[in-house]
Amino acid sequence: MKPMKVLVSDTSILIDLERGSLLKTCFRLPFQFAVPDLLYERELKNHGGDNLLRLGLRIEELDSTGVACAFRYRREQPLISLPDSFALALAARNTWTLLTGDGALRELASEECVDCHGVLWLLDQMFEVSAASANELHAGLEAISTHPRCRLPKAEIRKRLGRWQQDSH
Repeated sequence: MKPMKVLVSDTSILIDLERGSLLKTCFRLPFQFAVPDLLYERELKNHGGDNLLRLGLRIEELDSTGVACAFRYRREQPLISLPDSFALALAARNTWTLLTGDGALRELASEECVDCHGVLWLLDQMFEVSAASANELHAGLEAISTHPRCRLPKAEIRKRLGRWQQDSH
């Protein structure tokens, strides 16, 4: 049996999924979700961390080489947070996919040849494997996109909202 693909998430992806009431749905996808221990401790543990663990989130440690790599990323790209640099180092070390909505982190992941996707890709995956209905995805993306801190590309949002509105009728 082929091992399940592992996706390393930053916090912004999990926040968007929660805003769209799609967090639980996301864990029904045929992937395993992981975060580095530093990111979990600093950003998730006291903000729904127990629930994420119940859903199946894996917490992964970086070895000393991975930690050194994370600090190198942080030096190279000071716009990314230390937890995000740990997420990239974890994905790079294991050749896993990184999930992020952070532009600077996406750019660095691309430079490091790390496969990287965002929340819209996850929603597309949910649609493809019927983990969520078109109605659920439409409502979820509406909630995500109307939040004041949403930075998703408006054209991509409109395209999906239109498709999922059509598919729900």
